[in-house]
Amino acid sequence: MKLIEALLSIFINPQFYKIALTASTPLIFASLGGVFSEITGVVNIALEGIMLLGAFTSIVFTFYTGSAWFGILMAVLVGIGFAWLHAWASIRWLGNQIVVGTALILMAQGITGFLMKPIFGRPGQTDFVGRINDISIPGLKDVPFLGKAIGEINPLVIIAFASVFVAWFIIYKTTLGLRMRSVGENPEAADTLGINVYKIRYFGVLMSGVLASLGGAFLSVGETGSFKELMSGGRGFIALAAMILGNWNPVGAMLASILFGASEAYANLLQSSKLIEVPASVKPLFNMVPFIVTLIVISGFIGKTRPPAADGVPYEKAE
Repeated sequence: MKLIEALLSIFINPQFYKIALTASTPLIFASLGGVFSEITGVVNIALEGIMLLGAFTSIVFTFYTGSAWFGILMAVLVGIGFAWLHAWASIRWLGNQIVVGTALILMAQGITGFLMKPIFGRPGQTDFVGRINDISIPGLKDVPFLGKAIGEINPLVIIAFASVFVAWFIIYKTTLGLRMRSVGENPEAADTLGINVYKIRYFGVLMSGVLASLGGAFLSVGETGSFKELMSGGRGFIALAAMILGNWNPVGAMLASILFGASEAYANLLQSSKLIEVPASVKPLFNMVPFIVTLIVISGFIGKTRPPAADGVPYEKAE
């Protein structure tokens, strides 16, 4: 009974919902980036690397300028540049998209690890540098339960959820979105209709750079105010799983991201619960919960989601 009480008590704790939103935010940004890239036909597993660079770049420029918002801007620019490398190798030179993405992840890990000591004087982790302050939601701060859950929230959380509906509108309600979907389904047919397949694919990949870098920036200047090596911690891959579970749809990707974020929040609160004694040696295992949930959910949806028909297939214009 004590165990059941501990497991259920988490759901009536407002901190669970606050932590779930926080944990979901970087996943929402990155999964949206994956949607933009893959509906145009380019697989982008480099999201993990772009998130890591975004987290690092935002902290570096916050450290030098004192402005976390400027750090975020620079993170986005670096994310665009890194995504361009992926697009250039995968679209221009028809490189294997998985191999290119893997190489970029390793490059990001190497760059961030190498620059830690020259910039911050030591490897591993920085001191507190600065972060985006939370804002109060008018009328909610003093409301019981809701006030503690969402009464104060980071602006990047709001931007993440707003981005979902902006992305949905672009993809499903604009001419650009129609062209993106047509290029992802049948690039040859799109080409015969006068659509520049290469430009559309470049746009999709560059947008993934913008969004994934925002997710990375949230991890550093949005949440902790510091940076540590390998800070992305596999979230880029979880974001790809959220994109797949969401059936390459922005709203679906958001809902899946919330599910994975909630699993992380649940694991965190379970570790700190006073209703159940957890041996210190076992607590690190709780960090695996989001990945276990990801595997279970994705395995249950195998064959039930359908990627764009030309996803991952290089396109070479016929002469």
